[in-house]
Amino acid sequence: MKPKYSFLKRNGLLVVFITLMLLTWAGQAYTGWNESNEERLQKNLSLYSFSEYLHSGHFIQATFENWESEFFQMGLYVFLTVFLFQQGSAESKSLEKAEDVDRNPRVTEEAPWPVKKGGWVLAIYKNSLSLIFMFLFVGSFICHAYGTMEQINEKENKSLTLFEVFTENRFWFESLQNWQSEFLSVAAIVFFSIYLRQHGSPESKPVDAPHDETGK
Repeated sequence: MKPKYSFLKRNGLLVVFITLMLLTWAGQAYTGWNESNEERLQKNLSLYSFSEYLHSGHFIQATFENWESEFFQMGLYVFLTVFLFQQGSAESKSLEKAEDVDRNPRVTEEAPWPVKKGGWVLAIYKNSLSLIFMFLFVGSFICHAYGTMEQINEKENKSLTLFEVFTENRFWFESLQNWQSEFLSVAAIVFFSIYLRQHGSPESKPVDAPHDETGK
């Protein structure tokens, strides 16, 4: 019999991060609304109500510009760790031995239903983690472009189409400045987990593990 735990014990990590995300997103919306209205006031434009602001290019662009880079980073990281290694890092698979993540799926009573189904369903499920991140990245990328289009058209009195936004330096500046910071953060955790430790964290090697030991 598996021990029974409370909901928060079983889901504490997700609950905390979702709560933090919602709180900071609400803070972003409120401060962005004030900032946008200050700018509109200086230009003698009508002010946004809060609900109107949530549909504005300013809010859409700011939100999805960040989501896009996060999903891109995570999807690329999940995919690249399938076949790339970093000696000594807790974020890499072992260089010397096969790991459980590489074994062929086995049909057991507790296996997820795609494993039991097999065929093309299993083929998709085997890559579903990287696929969902890439799907979310593409969706956020398009929403970011839409928000940027709305802002440019309003501020500069243009009539850009969504496709034309991809030729704008502003759009790529917004994307690339976030992408580079995400790649830096991944490089940092990969590198620092070689030499530094966090007792009790599954993202760290054991405190007494040698620096050249790869994986957790």
